[in-house]
Amino acid sequence: MRRREFIALLGGAAAWPVQARAQHPAIPVIGYLDLQPPGHVGIEPFRQGLSETGYVEGRNVAIEYRWADGKYDRLPALATDLIRSQVAVIAACATSAPGLAAKAATSTIPIVFQTGGDPVQDGLVASMNRPGGNVTGVSRLAVTIAPKRLELMRELSPKATVIGLLVNPTNPRSELVVEQIEKAARALGLRLHVLKVSTEGELDSVFASLVQLGVGALLVAQEPSYFRWREQIIALAARHAIPATYGQREYPAAGGLMSYDASVADSFRQVGLYVGRILKGEKPADMPVQQPTKFELVINLKTAKALGLDVPPTLLARADEVIE
Repeated sequence: MRRREFIALLGGAAAWPVQARAQHPAIPVIGYLDLQPPGHVGIEPFRQGLSETGYVEGRNVAIEYRWADGKYDRLPALATDLIRSQVAVIAACATSAPGLAAKAATSTIPIVFQTGGDPVQDGLVASMNRPGGNVTGVSRLAVTIAPKRLELMRELSPKATVIGLLVNPTNPRSELVVEQIEKAARALGLRLHVLKVSTEGELDSVFASLVQLGVGALLVAQEPSYFRWREQIIALAARHAIPATYGQREYPAAGGLMSYDASVADSFRQVGLYVGRILKGEKPADMPVQQPTKFELVINLKTAKALGLDVPPTLLARADEVIE
C-alpha cells in the first residue's frame, strides 16, 4: 500500500466516529417534576402534547421523572436533582409549588408549570401575557373558580346551610382557597367549617367531625394528594350521606356526586406543547401563560339519587356530562 493511500485510510478511520456521532446526535432530556405520584391522569396528555410538536419519548426525546408523592417538602431537592442532570427544560406540574421549587433552583433552564392557582399572585411570572425570565406555563384557575363550586353545590342541595371545606394545610394555596370560600359562603348566607387534612389517616376522624358539626354539604379542595385518596373520600361521603363536590371529573366518574373545573387533561397537554416548542427554540419569556377556555361540569345522577337529591333540570342542562 502506498504511503499516501495509507494516510488517507487513517484519516478516514479517524473521521468515522465523528461522522457517526453527527448522524446520531444526543437527544434532548426533559426534566419532569410533579407533586403527585406516578401514573396519574396527566401523564398521557403531557406526552400527547409533546408528540404534537414532533417529540416522542424514547425516540427523539428522553424524560427524567421526579415524583414528590404529595409531599411538598420533597420538591426543592427533586428540582435540584434535575438541574444536576442537565435537563434542557423542566415541566413542573400539579400546583404552583413544583414551579416555584424549579424557579428557585435555576434562572437559566426553561420551566413550564401547570397550576390551578394564579401564577402572578404566586410569584411564578411577572404577568400572564409577558411572563419574562425563564418561566411560563398553564393555569387552570382552580383557586379562582372554587367559589363557583360552592354556588353549584348550593343549587344542587339548597337545604344545606352548613358547609364543610376540606383543605390540605401543607398546600401553600390553602389559605387563599379558605379566604375565597369564606367570602362566597357569607354572600350566600351559609355557615362554613374548615377541616384540615394532610394525611390519609385523618380522613375517618374528619368525616366523623363533619357529622358532629351538622354539615349538610362538603367542598373538597382541588388538592393533588387528595386525588390519590379519592376512592376513600367518596366512600366516606357516601357512608355519612354527605353531598360533596370536587374539582376533577375523575371523582364523579368513581362515584362522587359532582365536579367542576377546567379540563385537567387539556392543561397537561398544553404543558407538553409548550415544552416541545421550547425544545424547538422558543423562549419562555415570550410565551403567554395559557388559561382555560372550557370548564367541565360533571354530575353523577346515580349518586344524587342515592343521596335523595333531585337535580334541577336547569343544572342538568348545563352539565357537560351526566353519569347515570
